[in-house]
Amino acid sequence: MRHRFARRLVRLAALSALAALALAAVGSARTDGTAVSGRITADGSSTVGPYVTAAAERFQRANKGAQVTVGISGTGGGFERFCKGETDLSNASRPIKQTEATICRTNGVKYAAFLVANDGISLVVNKENTWATCLTTDELKKIWDAGSKVDNWQDVRQGFPNVKLSLFGPGTDSGTFDFFTEKINGKSKRSRSDYSATEDDNVAVRGVTGERGGLAYFGLSYYEENQGQLKLVAVNSGGGCVTPNIKTVQAYTYKPLSRPLFVYVKRDSFRRGVVQAFIRYIIQNERAIAKTAKFVSLTDRQLSKSKYQYNQAIRIAKSG
Repeated sequence: MRHRFARRLVRLAALSALAALALAAVGSARTDGTAVSGRITADGSSTVGPYVTAAAERFQRANKGAQVTVGISGTGGGFERFCKGETDLSNASRPIKQTEATICRTNGVKYAAFLVANDGISLVVNKENTWATCLTTDELKKIWDAGSKVDNWQDVRQGFPNVKLSLFGPGTDSGTFDFFTEKINGKSKRSRSDYSATEDDNVAVRGVTGERGGLAYFGLSYYEENQGQLKLVAVNSGGGCVTPNIKTVQAYTYKPLSRPLFVYVKRDSFRRGVVQAFIRYIIQNERAIAKTAKFVSLTDRQLSKSKYQYNQAIRIAKSG
């Protein structure tokens, strides 16, 4: 027992030293204060898009010659463009899939991934919905699973009223769609198709606000931006009803719908000073950006990991 405890202490000490090294490394990579210039193109997740947009606005104010263009075509659509070499950055609400990585490799696109924020997928209903305060994961599967014919709230749970169920959610190119369907329905992309799908989460917000029986899912930031118009629904995965917030998302106690968010960077692009500076800016200002864009910030451990990843990418870029 003492030997196992000693080995654990050694591992913890090693991790602490590694994090300290990463912190020092990213600090030493700061510029001398000279503004950078150049253009950066990003595309991908509608969830991560607002975060990168907020970062870009702050970065461009500090670097008048820099221009960051952020598109929103969904995580899958973003990776499709990224792996063709069309963009510098790919914003993603899930890790890259093996099939996507293979396409990147075939096209000679090498990349680095950076964890930039945390998120909890929010379940929202119309403000006039007084009955659905918490849904179980089994009930969510009953609603959203492939082949589901549930179209009325009374079919979701005994005691719910006879109100038409109107569903809104992300399209099939969305990382949010992939993540939600995997966690709730058991397999990525396994979902009923007869719902109002969109890559613009603001459309889903408007859909729910216009339908008394509306139900939608999207990233936490979109709920926070529109919480005056929507009602947040708690999720019960077996341990009680939990709603997404900073504490539950960071601790991953909002199960099973807490997740990390990423920015993927093409290594050829990362050799350019403006791209290095932008990623460095995101990491160094992660908590301020997360607060501005209404995202859940990284934990200290996650932030140390991102700084270490940046340092590793710098070393690879310098080695050619």
